[in-house]
Amino acid sequence: MKDSLGPRLTINWRYFSLEQVNNQQGPQWKLWEQPEDYASRGLRAFWAAEAARCQGEAAFERFHIALLRARHEQRRDIADVNTLAQVAEGVGLETAQFRQDLADRRLLAKLVEDHTFAVENLGVFGTPTLVFPESQAIFLKMSLPPSLEESLSVFTELHHLADRRRYIQEVKRPQRPKA
Repeated sequence: MKDSLGPRLTINWRYFSLEQVNNQQGPQWKLWEQPEDYASRGLRAFWAAEAARCQGEAAFERFHIALLRARHEQRRDIADVNTLAQVAEGVGLETAQFRQDLADRRLLAKLVEDHTFAVENLGVFGTPTLVFPESQAIFLKMSLPPSLEESLSVFTELHHLADRRRYIQEVKRPQRPKA
């Protein structure tokens, strides 16, 4: 879509932890305060994305897209440090620096900042949530991503729904019971 819309589209990826929002430990429990060996589904991926960002925004963009593909298309374990390093290497990151940054807990401050803002200011409860300028945030659940040919029209329709149809609060497709 960036190729199609050019400078009219700015994407600001923000972190939001489903593990944090769905935790059963209570509001005092914080994912980002857990020890390094805590078995988390997503903490390492957030951390790795910020480690990639330490090598520049272009490096972050390449890594982020590759990480999404690794998780959702290739079904790889993105909680595994070696998988994350392979993804980083695959998009041309300096892997020694990446591994060093991946051990820096200070990078988790961005997760704390983004997650807290999303919950407290936007009411975010799930991903993906899209926030358009001057529009309400919208959450959507998709079974499969649209094809490249279809993605621009889907994005445009979602933007129109968020911006021009603010009175629509929820659209949900009921699922037929499985036999």
